[in-house]
Amino acid sequence: MASLYDDSETRPLQLLVDELKSEDAQLRLNAIHRVSTIALALGPQRAREELVPFLQDSVDDEDEVLLALADELGKSFEDYIGGKEYAHLLLGPLEGLSAVEETLVRDKATESITKVAAVLSPAQVEQFYIPLLKRLSQGEWFTSRTSSSSLYAPVYEAASDTTKEDMRKAFSVLGSDDTPMVRRAAAKWLGPFTKKLAKDHVLSCALPVYRKLAADDQDSVRLLTVQDLIVIAQQLEPDEIKEQLLLQLRQSVSDKSWRVRYMVANYFVELAETVGDEIVREELVGAFVQLLKDNEAEVRTAGAGQIPGFAKLLDRDLILARLLPCVRDLSTDQSQHVRAALANKISGLAPLLGKDATIEHLLPLFLHLLKDEFPDVRLNIISKLEQVNTVIGIDLLSQSLLPAIIELAEDKQWRVRQAIIEYIPLLATQLGKAFFDEQLGNLCMSWLGDNVYSIREAATVNLRKLTEVFGVEWAKTAIVPKVVAMGSHPNYLYRMTTVLAITTIAPTLSIEVIRDSILQVLLSLIADPIPNIRFNVAKSLEVIAQTLGNLPEGSDVSQQRIIPAVESLKNDSDADVRYFAHRALQQALQAASVGKE
Repeated sequence: MASLYDDSETRPLQLLVDELKSEDAQLRLNAIHRVSTIALALGPQRAREELVPFLQDSVDDEDEVLLALADELGKSFEDYIGGKEYAHLLLGPLEGLSAVEETLVRDKATESITKVAAVLSPAQVEQFYIPLLKRLSQGEWFTSRTSSSSLYAPVYEAASDTTKEDMRKAFSVLGSDDTPMVRRAAAKWLGPFTKKLAKDHVLSCALPVYRKLAADDQDSVRLLTVQDLIVIAQQLEPDEIKEQLLLQLRQSVSDKSWRVRYMVANYFVELAETVGDEIVREELVGAFVQLLKDNEAEVRTAGAGQIPGFAKLLDRDLILARLLPCVRDLSTDQSQHVRAALANKISGLAPLLGKDATIEHLLPLFLHLLKDEFPDVRLNIISKLEQVNTVIGIDLLSQSLLPAIIELAEDKQWRVRQAIIEYIPLLATQLGKAFFDEQLGNLCMSWLGDNVYSIREAATVNLRKLTEVFGVEWAKTAIVPKVVAMGSHPNYLYRMTTVLAITTIAPTLSIEVIRDSILQVLLSLIADPIPNIRFNVAKSLEVIAQTLGNLPEGSDVSQQRIIPAVESLKNDSDADVRYFAHRALQQALQAASVGKE
């Protein structure tokens, strides 16, 4: 044995063998992750003759180790064993991994087999891949048959005509398998396989398999056939779709399982785009209305998300007559998730309906949803107002929706007010600077005087975000003078809010605004009779000193104005004030020293 370990050519493989036999799972996992390095050390020939067979015998391990092995063999591992002409050798260990019990390992193994298949020659496909496919398809355990479903499409086009016929027959057998898991896999991979088939084989092979799976007694199988229906329809002409698929389409929309109906609703636009205008008008409008009125909230939610996309396929009159009544019903749906999905998409109808119909039919729904008790509904409406703005114009939008927003901003429930404050920067981005100043500027400042602290705090954060949206020059004229004016208010809460606002917005301001406007009011509050204000002034000066340290010329301002101010606060009678003054002084000295350097 000693000589074996001394043999530099044998040592890498022996190390792998030893580590894979270790009782420590982490050690075995690390060994698998190094398998490409070991293959490189062994050289192509020994990797083919010794390493690959060894790996093929190593498929009895913990799932984590097998998953890593399946992954490594798909990372162009053929390069380590002599190139593409030997790639088929990797199919051996991967075949074993494709039949294990753990789904994640099987999926990764079939993914790696697909990657190996991409580099195989037609001769290698016929000689090595097809026999593997047959063994997996006819395996005694359902696990191997499940894995085989995904392996038909990758090599179908490279196979001979005789082999193609055998593959079509074998896939049909999988679609009729006794085990639901196999039928589920067949339903999942029927679509990709269908894309590879010639049209006559779509009709003779894929269509019968689809019909059988679409009528399966397991809803977990039926729900996967919705995407198969779309793929098959893409291969057929509208007349053929009407003749061959209409019955299954109707059955899917009315399926007894809500999960199947959910899948239909979720892919409805894609399905409608595939089947042609005539079927959309004659069949799918009614089907869509049926889904929007479904008993299950999940189905209605999925349907609501498809409304604008489906509406694009209809004329305006049909939208008004058939879809809009459903939209009205959904806006008052008992499920908050349905209303949120509708709020997220309803604005997409505005460009399709035009200005007059939007004003007449959609604006009342926007107003209703804007007052919804669920915050996601309100947010989704506000975040999509730009689409409505482009259709009806900012003036009409302000006349109709802004009063509702202002009403909410003054709601007696402080949480409602807080929610509106959080949406204001988003609204400002969409409405523009001039309109915002005229309509919402005073409202934003009024929140600084709210009797609830959380609102005042949210209002100061709002001002910072608005400064980021509109810029420092806007803040200099629109925000700073009003904040500074509050600093001399007789009510200490207003003075406190001034300090909080300055602390929050200072990092977004320029050195000129801080030096000429902000510092003056802070320095005047150093002598405030309320200790809470004085120690918050110290905290604010600390933030400003930190901000100045990042700006050119900031050190001079720190040296001349901040350091003398906090020096005076260090001798304050209140312990908290002295503590925060000490912290602010350290920050100011640091900022001043940065400038000197």
